[in-house]
Amino acid sequence: PSPEQRRCSPCYATEGDQRVPKIYTKTGDKGFSSTFTGERRPKEDNIFEALGNADELSSAIGLAREFCLDKGHTFTYQLDKIQCILQDVGSNIATPRSSARESHLKRTKFNAQVTADLEAWIDNLTGELPPLTKFILPSGGKSSAALHLARTVCRRAERSVAPIVRSGEVDPDVAKFLNRLSDYLFTVARYAAVKEGKEEKIYKKSE
Repeated sequence: PSPEQRRCSPCYATEGDQRVPKIYTKTGDKGFSSTFTGERRPKEDNIFEALGNADELSSAIGLAREFCLDKGHTFTYQLDKIQCILQDVGSNIATPRSSARESHLKRTKFNAQVTADLEAWIDNLTGELPPLTKFILPSGGKSSAALHLARTVCRRAERSVAPIVRSGEVDPDVAKFLNRLSDYLFTVARYAAVKEGKEEKIYKKSE
């Protein structure tokens, strides 16, 4: 598992187990990969496109988190939780319903409550922000700009999930979560800029 997976999941290695698993398996050398259900699909399949975008999103949030930690922001625990939830998003995406057994679905069921948690965070952060009266550009310091970048990756992840939700392969609550997450990232990016005393760049129409 990646460091993020180790942070979010228990370790199952037994005491005294000194075996180091190899990072490479060679099973994808011919352009196919496996879903959690064991189904082999081409790597360009919509499932793996969505999985890759969710993984990239977690990485983007991880980078933004490091900038935020350097500035002492108090909301970084929220970013920690979101990265863990994105592991759950990936599990749900990797379990297409067309090939899943009931045991698969039970293990990868997505918790819709996390979307409500995002909404509460958004409301709390918004209460400390000045009203948004103009279009702003990604700016406002390194923390804010990195969070805006994560927001754009989130939008792409949401777009890639949309077709597999419509086809019935993925839980619709995953799409709702990603939609709300982009709103959260926009809000927290503004919050970071305000707390750091950084100016947000305002859009001005070219002459």
